[in-house]
Amino acid sequence: MPKGVPNSAALYGICARPWGFEVSLIRNGVRYYRQFGRASYGGEEQALLQAQDWRDHIVRSVPPVPRRARAEKMRANNSTGVPGVFHRLAPGGRVRGWLAKTYIAQDEILRADFPVAGLGDAAQMLAIRERTQQLDRMTGLVHLHPAEEAIRMGLSAHAGGPRAAKRSKSEITRRNNTSGVSGVHFKTPNPNHPGYWLAITYSTAKGSVSKAFSVKAHGSDMARNLAIAERQRQLAEKLRADEAASAQAAAASPLEPAKPRKGREPAESRAPGKPRARATSGPKRPH
Repeated sequence: MPKGVPNSAALYGICARPWGFEVSLIRNGVRYYRQFGRASYGGEEQALLQAQDWRDHIVRSVPPVPRRARAEKMRANNSTGVPGVFHRLAPGGRVRGWLAKTYIAQDEILRADFPVAGLGDAAQMLAIRERTQQLDRMTGLVHLHPAEEAIRMGLSAHAGGPRAAKRSKSEITRRNNTSGVSGVHFKTPNPNHPGYWLAITYSTAKGSVSKAFSVKAHGSDMARNLAIAERQRQLAEKLRADEAASAQAAAASPLEPAKPRKGREPAESRAPGKPRARATSGPKRPH
């Protein structure tokens, strides 16, 4: 959106990207950030819904600071040592008075002057006391966006309905995929080779597990179908191995959370520009 124009309620805190959506909210100096890719959730609609759900969770669980707390924060240009209390200087730099000022609302600004002439040193203390009384009239939380309060009240600004579970990396079909099935690719080692269909799956325990089916031996369609069936078998074996590893970790340390498994970090949490980790062992070319 143009500078100074807030996003709509549906896209508050959400930025559209070529690959999906990212959520970024700042609370008390802490940035809450997460990415939601279209490929991970099966399409743009589900990715946006997931981003909105997570945005709403942050808004409700980590609300902005009270307005009074922000008003009491010391500013870098404050020269009096008390937020909201300012001195008035006469020509030559002499203090001629003290001012207490507080912004309550758009059309309500409280201010009171205390001249040094007649009040002497008490003018500063009276201004500080007045500032405290002004702050007592300030209520509510810092206003960040028109959608904030509606979200905290549970008035959803986006559609309800079912949510798609996040896909694992092994279920995502990449743009360079030649089969339409994730983990199944057509390979040609050289221009004279008839090629082969390859089923490949990354396994935490075994690394890259792969099997190739030659077009020369099976024909193109049969080799592709065999590779798809092999990919399904690999995924089922991977799932069983992952469940067994999780159960073993839970049994070994029932009172402590399981340590994160080693392997490639998810694409949505990887920092921009950081290369994707690759398995060291690759598929062998069939004969």
